Parts: sequence; C-alpha cells; structure tokens
Amino acid sequence: MRDTSENHTPDVDGPDRPPRSVQGPPRLPSTRVAAALAAGMLAIGVAVGAAIGPAPETSLAGERIPLLLPAIAALAGGGGTHTTSTSTAAAVQPPPVTPQPTPAASSASAGASSAATKTSKAAPSAAATPAPAPSAAKQPTKSTPKSGAQATLPPVTSVWLITLSGSNFAQALAQTAAAPYIDSQLVPAGTLLSGWSSLEASSFASEAGLLGGEPPQTLDSIVQPPCPEGAAGAACAPETAGALTAADEFLKATLPAITASTAYRAHGLVVITFGSVGNATASSLPAGSSTATLSSTPPAGVLLLSPFARVGARPTAPFNPTSPKQSLSGLLH
Repeated sequence: MRDTSENHTPDVDGPDRPPRSVQGPPRLPSTRVAAALAAGMLAIGVAVGAAIGPAPETSLAGERIPLLLPAIAALAGGGGTHTTSTSTAAAVQPPPVTPQPTPAASSASAGASSAATKTSKAAPSAAATPAPAPSAAKQPTKSTPKSGAQATLPPVTSVWLITLSGSNFAQALAQTAAAPYIDSQLVPAGTLLSGWSSLEASSFASEAGLLGGEPPQTLDSIVQPPCPEGAAGAACAPETAGALTAADEFLKATLPAITASTAYRAHGLVVITFGSVGNATASSLPAGSSTATLSSTPPAGVLLLSPFARVGARPTAPFNPTSPKQSLSGLLH
C-alpha cells in the first residue's frame, strides 16, 4: 500500500530542478598536522617568553611544557588510535597565556615576594606572642593637682599692703613683751611667711589684686609714720624694742577699721611686712613727706590676713615671681 503522508516527499529530481549538491561536515586537519601545529605554537611561545624576560617562579610554562613536549613528539611521529588521539589532544590543551613581566616589573614582583615572605615568617612569631590581658593594659591616669593648689583662685579684689618701720617678724616673735598684739592676736589669725622679703610682699599684693577676682580691683598702700627726729624719736629708733612697740601700736590702731569693712569680709586681703621708713630730713624731701624702702634681703617676713588665708599656717614655700598665680592659689583657699 502506498504511503500518502503529507510529510513524505519523493526524492525525485524533475527535469527543471538542478541536482542538489550534498555537503558534508567540514574536513579537519589530521592528528599529525594538529600536533605539529601545537608543538610549533608552544615552541614559539617559549622562545618569545625567554626573549622577553625570565618567567616567574609560578609560571605554567616552566612547569608543564617539559612534560607536554614528549607527548606531542610521539603524536607527530607515530600517530595513534582515535581514542588515544582524543585523550592526548585534551591533555595538551595550551594553558592560558600569562603576560610576561618586564625586567622592572620582575624586580618589583621579586621585592613584593620577598616582603611577603618576610611578613609570613614574622606573622607566626607575632601570633605566638600572647596579647596582654585587659587588666594589664595601661589605663589612663588622671592628673592630680599638687598639694595646696586650687582649681579656682579666691575672689580677692581688695588688697591692703601695710609697711611697718624697721625690724622684722622674727624679732617681733622673739620679743613678745614689745609686740603683744602681733604675737598673740595677728600671727595666730593669719599665715606667716618668715622667709619672704618685703619686696616679695609688695609683688604678691599687686599680683593678688590682679589675679584673684573681677574688676574693679584695688590696692591700698599704708605706711607706718616714721619715728620723730632727734630726742623725741629715741624711744622708737630702729632695731630697738621701742621700734617693735611702735609698730605693734600702729597695727592695733589701723587693722580693726580694715577687717570690719564689707570689702575685707567679702573679698579682702591684708599683706603686712617690715621696711625702712624714712622722714623728710633723712631722704632730702620736703617737710612732712616720708619714704618706705622695700628690699629683697634680708627676709623681713610677711603676714597674710584674709577670710581666705589659712589660720595659724607657717608655710616655707618661697615666692615664685615667674608664677605668682601658683603662689596665690597655694596660700589662699
């Protein structure tokens, strides 16, 4: 029975149709030719790589080409079965071409490789060293202020500098009968600086008024009247008990008015020292005038009276002219 299916087309060439040409798959080169071409290409690649520069240590060409050349030569010479040719061709696939570095790049690569080797050698030793325990880690330390130093200065704005005639505080304390007010009332109520000079007392009074508080700041300088000249001044001549008594009486009459004032109680400071007080004749000045000379030596001693002064204190710290603020904060609170 004849097949009349629509999909069946008779293979009959009509008189008007030209004969069809049968095309087969493309013809590939023989195994020997392919092997020879591969060997040639590898040889050319090796020659070009050697001309450019030395291959890196990890180059695939340096490791695999010696192993592949015998197999390629065997294929080119003797051939083989279809199965052997297929497996060998798969084995001799050319490796990916690795760009060959220039001499400068090779040097940089060698340096980087050396640095990496040193780092890798140093890493185990660093890892072998145990990290310090958290408790052993250095903790930040807080700065501790020096003893006696204050974070803020007392609000001293009213300062009185009193200069007494002759002698010093050491003599006043040695002769209590001649200066009972100084010995029994003033020194126990204030801060006595036996090693300070009268010049340091003046500097401290000036700096205290400038550093201690807000403007307006005042400094009143009070000088004991000089001892009378001639026979009338014999009782208060310098370096005598009478001179200490005169100074003691002057303070007893002057200080109560100062310490009772509102300015003293709120922000006041009295600085008392001894100096050389001269009259008009001795200093060649007009009648009625007087002078008070302050000196850096010998130490006349300084007594500080203030609501901020330490009662009965006798510190031995010297005056620091380069940092009067430090001296002020150390003596007053």
